[in-house]
Amino acid sequence: MERILAAIDKFNQRLSHCVRWFTLLMVLLTFIIVVLRYGFNLGWIAMQESVMYLHAAVLLLGSAHALRLGEHVRVDIFYRRQSVKRRALVDFLGTLLFLIPVNVFVIAYSWRYVSTSWRVFEASGEAGGLPFVFILKSFIIAFAAVMLLQGIAELLRNLLQLRQPEEV
Repeated sequence: MERILAAIDKFNQRLSHCVRWFTLLMVLLTFIIVVLRYGFNLGWIAMQESVMYLHAAVLLLGSAHALRLGEHVRVDIFYRRQSVKRRALVDFLGTLLFLIPVNVFVIAYSWRYVSTSWRVFEASGEAGGLPFVFILKSFIIAFAAVMLLQGIAELLRNLLQLRQPEEV
């Protein structure tokens, strides 16, 4: 169980390292777009869309890393006052009852949407836009898959925590 947990964490950590580079590239592209637009009165739709693609990749592929680190949004009015075991139980149940079913639903519901886009190799509707909308849409399934994978890791982590003897 611990080996599976470590492997999932390692995968999501490596994915997060790639996503970090996407963030840097997104900032640099945005800077270039602004300089070209306001300094030289030039612009390309493809450059602007590439920032959107990178933003989607950062948000959707980086979400599992945020979950792994516990830096996702949480309403913790009562949670922070609870014992370690009680928090592990809440996290276990939340993952089992909400995170996993929601992500399975996202994969199942978006599968046809994404596969249709791949079938026609959907491209941007804008003249001069990127011809990779099908890849952009694939981030929906990738998001749900990495969240599902990290959800399994969180289940295992919380299960291990629940098995630990009580601290005095």
